[in-house]
Amino acid sequence: MKTFSNLLISLIIAAWIIAIAVFSIQNVTPVSLKFLTYQSIEIPMGVVLAFSVGVGVMGGAIAPLFLPRSSRKRASIPPEEEEEEYILENWSENS
Repeated sequence: MKTFSNLLISLIIAAWIIAIAVFSIQNVTPVSLKFLTYQSIEIPMGVVLAFSVGVGVMGGAIAPLFLPRSSRKRASIPPEEEEEEYILENWSENS
């Protein structure tokens, strides 16, 4: 099952990369980005898109390093150890 899910994820990523490549090739007109009073040089739309995707991928890979882990997840205890804990906790009642 894990192999199938890895294959499916790889196919989805490949489809997105192909779609971005086709979009970039079809939109080669130069664009300039504007933010408040700042304006960039005119560069092709494909370069802007590739840069944006690259920053997003790197940000998505780095973000989990700075986010705290959820404390709701508790490691599951194997049934044997759970039974041993129950016996040890209720030792005085059984004696």
